Amino acid sequence: MRIITTTAELAEFCTAARQEPYVTVDTEFLRERTYYSKLCLVQMAMPGKDDSNAVLIDPLVEGLSLDPMYELFRDGNVVKVFHAARQDLEIFFVDAGVIPHPLFDTQVAAMVCGFGEQVGYEKLVRAIARKGLDKTSRFTDWSRRPLTEAQQKYALADVTHLRTIYEFLAAKLEKTGRAHWVEEEMSILEDPETYIMRPEEAWQRVRTRTTTPKFLAIVRELARFRESYAQTKDIPRNRVFKDDAMLELASTKPSSVADLGRSRLLLREARRGEIAEGILAAVQAGLNCPPDKMPQIDRSREKLQVNPALADLLRVLLKAKTEASDVASRLVAPSADLDALAAGLRDVQALRGWRHEVFGRDALRLCAGQVALTVRGNDVQIVEL
Repeated sequence: MRIITTTAELAEFCTAARQEPYVTVDTEFLRERTYYSKLCLVQMAMPGKDDSNAVLIDPLVEGLSLDPMYELFRDGNVVKVFHAARQDLEIFFVDAGVIPHPLFDTQVAAMVCGFGEQVGYEKLVRAIARKGLDKTSRFTDWSRRPLTEAQQKYALADVTHLRTIYEFLAAKLEKTGRAHWVEEEMSILEDPETYIMRPEEAWQRVRTRTTTPKFLAIVRELARFRESYAQTKDIPRNRVFKDDAMLELASTKPSSVADLGRSRLLLREARRGEIAEGILAAVQAGLNCPPDKMPQIDRSREKLQVNPALADLLRVLLKAKTEASDVASRLVAPSADLDALAAGLRDVQALRGWRHEVFGRDALRLCAGQVALTVRGNDVQIVEL
């Protein structure tokens, strides 16, 4: 089992990989105590039937530069294959501003090829590679050195079996003419905006039942401070204060350290020092926010006049079309899109790109009363009117 610990070794491997049509990639990282993921290991494999073309790259070795790997990631002639790539890509983007291209995510491809929704790697290994996986090292501390033999075997299996899975799925996509479906989905993963969290937008991820503008203005400022502080100090958001504490603060509107001391949900560390000062300043900024600058909740969809019978018909149509196409229905159209269609909206993802081919075209015809649904045997079929 080969572990790369020098830049020269990494450059040699990446030079060889650039002569291949694809390379499989995975990472091991820790994030329990940090805001940003701490990269602990990178696994890569070139095409092959054994472990001879697979390596473990140790980014924790002093003096090792990952630049040769990032150059490989920029090479447009080599497909970079991942499974459930989002967190891996975020690490590379934060570390070097690089997003591998061209990209292939086997989890997305599997959903297009009839393996269900958000299918796990282990399931694909069993179904396609016909192998089993030893998952005992899954939750080990990947920052500790030396790595155990079990850890090394586990990590390498994440890229060696991935070759078989990729080749199978790529061939099936080519055969069915669906390769462009996956390419459309990859555009989201390759977009840098997917991995940028702006503090001023952090409030939008906080769930609250109270939606008055003044309350939301305070939540926005508290979320902005928390996100900025967590990023600067590289600590998890919840180590600053949790969402329930944020909502309590927005409700009680503390104006002094003494007020913070009476909080039921605030962590002890947040009742003094920098965090306490930041909280008080954020609450004051929220209170001082002009009415025309206060955040507003988009309630446009709440007022939609959804035709429940049509929404149910669209769900039946979606199930019939996705079963016939052998693609995960959740990937094609979430429930919110179906309700929007039944209310007369047309700016939904289900009507764009490959989804329009699978479902959107007939969904519009159903909404317009141009087709009906009938049952023949065990199948739901479309009938022209």
